[in-house]
Amino acid sequence: MAGRHGEPPSCDLAESIRSFGFHVGRLKTGTPPRLHRDSIDFSGAAARGLFSEERGDALPVPFSFATTRRLSNRVSCWLLHTNARVRELVREYIGLSPLFNGQIRGIGPRYCPSLEDKIMRFPERERHQIYLEPEGVDATEIYVNGFSMSLPREVQELLVRALPGLEDAQMIRPGYAVEYDFVQPTELKSSLETHRVAGLFFAGQINGTSGYDEAAAQGIIAGINAVRALRREPAFTLGRDEAYIGILVDDLVTRGCIEPYRMFTSRAEHRLLLRIDNAHLRLTPVGRRLGLVDDDRWDAFESLRNRFDRNFSVLNSTTVRSDGGHRVPASQLIRQPEVRLSALVEKGDVALDLGALSADQDIASLEIAIKYSGYLKQEASRAERMRRDERRVIPDGFP
Repeated sequence: MAGRHGEPPSCDLAESIRSFGFHVGRLKTGTPPRLHRDSIDFSGAAARGLFSEERGDALPVPFSFATTRRLSNRVSCWLLHTNARVRELVREYIGLSPLFNGQIRGIGPRYCPSLEDKIMRFPERERHQIYLEPEGVDATEIYVNGFSMSLPREVQELLVRALPGLEDAQMIRPGYAVEYDFVQPTELKSSLETHRVAGLFFAGQINGTSGYDEAAAQGIIAGINAVRALRREPAFTLGRDEAYIGILVDDLVTRGCIEPYRMFTSRAEHRLLLRIDNAHLRLTPVGRRLGLVDDDRWDAFESLRNRFDRNFSVLNSTTVRSDGGHRVPASQLIRQPEVRLSALVEKGDVALDLGALSADQDIASLEIAIKYSGYLKQEASRAERMRRDERRVIPDGFP
């Protein structure tokens, strides 16, 4: 037994958790090989039609309104496809894969199957997408997305060099699979404290989720509630209409999981309310109440929120000429699908107070709030009805 690449297993911790009677299962995850950037001729492969350059957003949107510099997209990914030689190699060496020879029995993520799974479960597919992703602007490692596997290192080297354009690629680290214990998350309260052991909080893959964004989301909820428990304060939770974190936690603790959980927008019944442009409006006041937003950040947020409110008032009070020749409030004209707020701003029909680095985001937020106002009101009304039902507390001792 072993942990991740070259690391020891955490057997004692697993046995300690089992000793409390928690309902424990097994899941698996995998990772692809990492290649050395300098061993790949990207431009040459692209010129031969083997790679297709995949650029990111021309104007990347920052994660936070606190970002004070303009971001630029400096890194490309590259798309290529597996071929018949890759299929032949996987089939030839499939008996050496722990995922197929019985060494690993855990359930893996349905949405990103291993290379072995893709080749063996979908024999009719002649090729599969592969993305070469730099792990950073200056990083030497290339992450081979879509190529996760658990075959021996020497087989992985054959497979990498069988890919078009990677004939001379050097592998820095092979891919590997990991099987791990998880605790069925129905064992948890919405605070992520366990029912069985008071003061014990679980967050991350132990709750049956992926180890990326989902794990980080649980980490902040469990961390907040661990501190609140020490202070004897009530538990903090987010509703399904307030944040994707709220949906994630609610899905886990009420439904449990039989495979690694991934957060998708399709899981959100109120996704009209859960938008990228209003995340700060929804959650910064929550962070402030919890003591996680300092004065500088709060001042910046209030400035942004006040600017939004002022601009909204301007659009309600400024009249512009419609196609019919009548003057109507700009907010009324913008409700027409073919009318864009950015065009009105460029023509000088309306004068808005826009942030120097966030003008496009300011305009998008205003336009969404106006164009979808009717739908947003309906969605908010549905969310409030659901909240009323959820506030009904099941009494202790209820059979």
